[in-house]
Amino acid sequence: MTRKYNFCAGPAALPEAVLETARDEILDWHGAGLSIMEMSHRSPEVVSVAEHAEATLRELMGISDDYAVLFLQGGASTQFAAVPLNLMGENGTADYVNTGQWSKKAIAEAKRYGNVNVAATSEDTNFSTIPPRDSWQLSDGAAYLHYTPNETIGGVEYFWVPQADVPLVVDMSSTILSRPVNVDDYGVIYAGAQKNIGPAGLTIAIVRRDLLGKAVPSCPAMLNWQTAADNDSMYNTPPTYAMYLAGLVFDWLKAQGGLTAMETVNRRKAEKLYGAIDGSDFYANPVEVQSRSLMNVPFTLADAGLDKQFLAEADEAGLLNLKGHRSVGGMRASIYNAVGEDAVDALIAFMQDFEQRNG
Repeated sequence: MTRKYNFCAGPAALPEAVLETARDEILDWHGAGLSIMEMSHRSPEVVSVAEHAEATLRELMGISDDYAVLFLQGGASTQFAAVPLNLMGENGTADYVNTGQWSKKAIAEAKRYGNVNVAATSEDTNFSTIPPRDSWQLSDGAAYLHYTPNETIGGVEYFWVPQADVPLVVDMSSTILSRPVNVDDYGVIYAGAQKNIGPAGLTIAIVRRDLLGKAVPSCPAMLNWQTAADNDSMYNTPPTYAMYLAGLVFDWLKAQGGLTAMETVNRRKAEKLYGAIDGSDFYANPVEVQSRSLMNVPFTLADAGLDKQFLAEADEAGLLNLKGHRSVGGMRASIYNAVGEDAVDALIAFMQDFEQRNG
């Protein structure tokens, strides 16, 4: 078969080498006579897979022993509740910055458990900007400051880390592993797997150990980070196959040269695509230049009446999942780690041809 180019925001493209390894091992993992997905999570084989995945992730991101690395279920959206339940305390307060749809969802969930101060919002610019740090109105006595470093839907990304006197908590679902970060800058990093880590069904939380053990008494055991840490992420049956695939992705990232090498490629891909958009009167990107995401590139056509034709012809050309999110319309190309430069080049060539025929 000929694989097509997948620009889906999530579940997203996986490295072809990872899929080939998984295919080769799916019936018989390392001579065990059965699939890894059929094995007990308590077996030495699965425990070794989990330990390898954690060790490799720690190496890739430079995660010290001061942090627990948790392999969880439920997606990042479950962590929207886990964060306040673990950190806010009874009737506590937390600061949130609103830069898009995922920030809004995190804010709405946190309001169920305590007091939320929206310290800044870019809603007045239709989430095409990031509010400058000097405009944020932080509250006294906040338990933490939460923000979303990359908004998948709107295509805005922070390229700076805000300074605050409280732990920073970040939803890194769509930017984790795309470039190096200093983990020590954060109290908590959490991320759904289905963009740069592996398949949907797995969530990773990186929690500074001094923030463990602060959950409110009513916190469910499955959302309590201390419980997960005490049980090596195996309080219940974890998503074992997703953990196995994540470990393969981490190995693949190491083989590519690590996160510094990935950043170089990702910046080159994004610069090519934004350059094609900016160099045309037919396409446009709404995001302020300094906040344009390396991972999610939204764009519109000058004539929205051509949107359906563009998508239909793109599908025929093997360029899949380019439709923008329903809340913003237009197009969106998600160019995560596993989306190669060849895919971006093919998309640009199609866009230029479509413009010549329809502009």
